[in-house]
Amino acid sequence: MISAILLAAGQSKRMNGENKLTKNFKNYPLIKHSVKNILDSSIDELIIVIGHQKEIIKKIVGDNEKIKFVFNKDFKSGIASSIKTGINNLSEKTEIFFICLGDMPLIKPNIYNKLINSKNNKEIIVPFYKGQQGNPVLFSRSMKDRIMSIKGDVGAKEIIKLNNDKLLKIEVSEECITKDLNTQDSFNS
Repeated sequence: MISAILLAAGQSKRMNGENKLTKNFKNYPLIKHSVKNILDSSIDELIIVIGHQKEIIKKIVGDNEKIKFVFNKDFKSGIASSIKTGINNLSEKTEIFFICLGDMPLIKPNIYNKLINSKNNKEIIVPFYKGQQGNPVLFSRSMKDRIMSIKGDVGAKEIIKLNNDKLLKIEVSEECITKDLNTQDSFNS
């Protein structure tokens, strides 16, 4: 089973009081783009970790048989708690899982599928664009316990650094894997 964890619990602190995930981007709330692209890939389940403005996010996303919303009660403590909340809610059948960021709406289904299809004996698969590390990152279930050791407002970058021997780098031609929309200016560019 292939799962995706979408981190959508943050407070959008760099957005001057506006929630970036609910802000319109190309005629729809940003979170709708991210969710649609993930659902259109080969994943079997999408776990959306919510926190800040959880009811608004749920309403915007809507229902889908592949989606499971989980609430991170510690969302104010940073991204690590949301990653752990997502991992704790993975299906028992999950073999590989993505950690995806809600503010990266331009990552198309073909990128998710490219990472899934390149799965070999490596336990971490990371997309790169012109040598720059991007998202989403695909992990083997065997990495679960290591990821659960992260703390604070750090994502899985530290796990990637510490496990370079388990890493497969996939070069992609799309710059979108390095582009997040987390400031007012990023929405305008």
